Amino acid sequence: MSGHRVIGDSALTALAPAVWGSTYLVTTELLPPDRPLLAAMIRALPAGLVLVAFGRTLPRGAWWWRALVLGVLNIGAFFYLLFVAAYHLPGGVAALVMSVQPMIVLLLGVGLLRQRIRAVQVASCALGALGVALLVLQPQAALDAVGVAAGLGGALCMAAGIVFTKRWGRPEGVGLLTFTGWQLTFGGLVLLPVALLAEGLPSEVTGENVTGFLYLSVIGALIAYAVWFRGIERLPALAVSFLAFASPLAATVLGYVFLGESLSAAQLAGAAAVVAAVVMAQPRPSRRGGTRAGGTPPPAPQEAPADAPREAPADGPQDASGEATRPSVTPHHRPSADQGDLRGDRKLRTHSL
Repeated sequence: MSGHRVIGDSALTALAPAVWGSTYLVTTELLPPDRPLLAAMIRALPAGLVLVAFGRTLPRGAWWWRALVLGVLNIGAFFYLLFVAAYHLPGGVAALVMSVQPMIVLLLGVGLLRQRIRAVQVASCALGALGVALLVLQPQAALDAVGVAAGLGGALCMAAGIVFTKRWGRPEGVGLLTFTGWQLTFGGLVLLPVALLAEGLPSEVTGENVTGFLYLSVIGALIAYAVWFRGIERLPALAVSFLAFASPLAATVLGYVFLGESLSAAQLAGAAAVVAAVVMAQPRPSRRGGTRAGGTPPPAPQEAPADAPREAPADGPQDASGEATRPSVTPHHRPSADQGDLRGDRKLRTHSL
């Protein structure tokens, strides 16, 4: 994996959580109040149905339940637990609880992806959590057991979604947009009854509401999740999980630019720590084409078994036993100068071995 490709894939994948970081601004300014589950469902289901209709491909065999599991983990359950945490915890505390997600990815990767835990990965997790705490945590923040449990559950869902997406990959012949559509559709269908029963439909919908819903569905779901799943395919799972830190970072920057919120020295230090943690967790290209520093190492070369048949040498025939036969030279045949050079080369190769 070349250095330019790693940087490009990481930067493009980071756009997805950066877009998700704008959700708070869009929700507070454009969406109807007190409808978080409805917003999550509208964000996922229409975009998923459009992608499935466009791709004209449905899951087959085991991919029915796999797509359901991924849709619940990445979309349905994650959205629901995220909003529960947001309602029971201040935004900073919720973001801090969710920042344990890379550590969960690290632990799940050991068992499911056969990855090893390295010191730089643990240091990146600690630095990222510290950066998020400095960035969003307020001194007067209070804890709530339900909110903390929901936040940890959301982090677990997102981490498991990343790892299982990486483990299962994408079915052969299915495009990235169709694969994204499956998950958005299943996730939206899971959210649909919960949203209708718990919140119901708003009494009126304004033009601003429609604009907000369109932004969340097209930009925040259809495009962002396609970019996100592309990154999971191309980058190590842990590296992708760290890119999620771009979400609170983007939310803080947007709040400063559009809502007039102030930034303290501690928040600036936290932002720097988050960026440093993300950079530390990204894979570095190796000379042999693999990835290092948290990446999935290239597969070790497999040795042929001792009883495996050997390939015939390109420069001679074989006898019945499989051993190469050397061309015989009769007394009446004198090898040419070129043939003598070839034999000399063979002797040199034999002695060099």
